[in-house]
Amino acid sequence: MSGFHEIRFPVDIAIGSRGGPTRLTDVVTLASGRERRNARWSRSRRRYDAGYGVKTLDALHEAVAFFEERRGRLYGFRWKDRLDWKSAAPSHPVTPLDQALATGDGVRDQFQLAKTYGQAHAPYRREITKPVAGTVRVAVAGAEQVEGLAFECDPVTGLLTFLPGWVPAAGAAITAGFQFDVPVRFDTDALDIDLSAFAAGAIPSIPVIEILP
Repeated sequence: MSGFHEIRFPVDIAIGSRGGPTRLTDVVTLASGRERRNARWSRSRRRYDAGYGVKTLDALHEAVAFFEERRGRLYGFRWKDRLDWKSAAPSHPVTPLDQALATGDGVRDQFQLAKTYGQAHAPYRREITKPVAGTVRVAVAGAEQVEGLAFECDPVTGLLTFLPGWVPAAGAAITAGFQFDVPVRFDTDALDIDLSAFAAGAIPSIPVIEILP
């Protein structure tokens, strides 16, 4: 990903932020009162406000330094979503069976990490492009594989590669578990911070938006 710094926004500030997924849907109300709805985006896009996590002047100074190094909107960076940062539910440990990735065909050796939301009605599959190095666990046909021996996973792209001799057999289910970050950028080139208001308890806004692959 061009224009991207492989560095995570300060977690202690991000923990106090707010935000989540957004979608864009056109809703047209007909004369009969019925609606026609059309999804403008095929994928959701996450937005956050880092300003809510800034509670001290030191934290504000750290956030401004991070903003300046990224040159505002110019360079992307990693963000830990305090709600959605791993393949399992927040209270569950990561296991190699968390997410179904694909079914082997005996030839294909590369697979993209992904996380699926929902089940029966309209599951949403989200590509995971920024896994946390060292956290990826993989299983083939339910048997956990050894990283470095059977597979490698690129923490920059989320691309899983099986090494020679370990390519999944035809019909074998490929599953994975992992921690991950969200690729984001600042959604502003200017930080308008009122220090007098901040000292009185006002919270500056530092908008952040997801970069889609």
